[in-house]
Amino acid sequence: MAGSVAQGAVGSRASELVVDWLERLPAAVVGAGLVTAALAAFWLPGHDRAYNHFAWQAQAFLNGTAVIDWPVDLGGFPRGNDWMQDVYPLSELTGDPEATGALLPFPPLPAIALLPFVALWGLATDVRAVSVLGGALGLGLAWWALGGLPVSRPIRLATTVFVGFGTVFWYAAQLGTTWFFAHVVAVDLTLLAVGLALRADPGADDPVDEAPGVGRLAADLGAGLASLVRRPLALVDRRQFLAGLLFGVACTARLTVVFAAPFLMLVGGGGSWTRRSFSAGLGAIIPVGLLLAYNVATTGQLFHPGYEYQYQREAQGYTALGYHPEWSIEDPRYLPQNLGIMLAAGPAILPEQLPGPFGETDDQACVAPGASRSLFDRDCPIAIPRAIGMSVLLTSPAYLLALPALLRRRSRLVVGAWLAILAVAFVNVMHFSQGWVQFGYRFSNDFVVFAALLVGLGMARRGGVGLAGLWLVGASVGINLWGVIWGNILGW
Repeated sequence: MAGSVAQGAVGSRASELVVDWLERLPAAVVGAGLVTAALAAFWLPGHDRAYNHFAWQAQAFLNGTAVIDWPVDLGGFPRGNDWMQDVYPLSELTGDPEATGALLPFPPLPAIALLPFVALWGLATDVRAVSVLGGALGLGLAWWALGGLPVSRPIRLATTVFVGFGTVFWYAAQLGTTWFFAHVVAVDLTLLAVGLALRADPGADDPVDEAPGVGRLAADLGAGLASLVRRPLALVDRRQFLAGLLFGVACTARLTVVFAAPFLMLVGGGGSWTRRSFSAGLGAIIPVGLLLAYNVATTGQLFHPGYEYQYQREAQGYTALGYHPEWSIEDPRYLPQNLGIMLAAGPAILPEQLPGPFGETDDQACVAPGASRSLFDRDCPIAIPRAIGMSVLLTSPAYLLALPALLRRRSRLVVGAWLAILAVAFVNVMHFSQGWVQFGYRFSNDFVVFAALLVGLGMARRGGVGLAGLWLVGASVGINLWGVIWGNILGW
């Protein structure tokens, strides 16, 4: 008994020393260490998948046009681009069946981010390497942004590790294909926007006793409008304007990020919800307006028709995934199946046959007498992820640490983050596609920054990282490592 007490005292003392050492380290040193670790972790597991739509788009921009050369046959996949399906052929836009070339329906920011690299290396640009760099930078930005939370240094570190290695951000950054690279660009910019807003509003996590009534909101709006008429520039907070501008730029990489706008109405510089909203909205409308202008200039329509074109192609071809071409591209009828994937889908456990990308069974596995299973045996695995997606709570169980922040004390920061998560997730689960092919649920990258704030605050509400925090963050990291390895084994 005495020995156990002594061991506990030694362990407690060692923990105190580690925390003290962590508190004394300059924040820049910790951030640099995280970026270095991310560079190694994101680079080592993967290999190039050659889905480089944005390299072709960047090349077109450098040539002074938005139209990519398509279809280009250079000897089959992955060379050329005649295999690309996610394009909007000019023949569809113009009605001329002889027209060549195509537009990409995706927002153009990821292609703009690739411009300097494509200018140097052309279509040979290693987009995966750029994604790894962007992902590692994202970890540094997460460490910086979370420094705006009223939490201890250990909580800040644990939350940063969770964002970078315990969520599907790891899978996206190390993969770097078209859709996942867009997530990396959007997450990095969202972290910048949120970090600025937090630093401009140190009282955002102060308790809120009750929600303001309609009368108070109307009075604030009236005062704001009066100020706008008298002195329009007085209604603009420069820091919140910049946060809104960066947020808007993030939306030009991933459109659904725009639904997180309630966060900047409640958190950031300005001092009132009207001034915060006006300042952030004024900043965000610039890049979002430019995106709409780009759509009009390239397609003649405010919203890119390539999305509907691609939806019909995929819905007709992938009915096994539960797509319905007669439904809208965003349709409440998709909610049940996509909510099931987002919250409840699990891996195939002890499969006798491997699950294919459409949910069907693929190659025979573990049918020979005496066959033994192992963790990463493609032919006879213990468990294997499903390409259609898996539950966010299963792949990142440390999200559960956000519960104390939601239940124990309400603040503008908590309400703003929660509204952002709900709004983005609701739009995503109405979308016809769930992000297939993927490990986990890749659309969670659209709200991971806001969820991370709640995870950090949840640990603070509990009094620290604690044993539960260590276990949940550690489990999240281990599960995502498992997913990254399996994604590369399967060639996803």
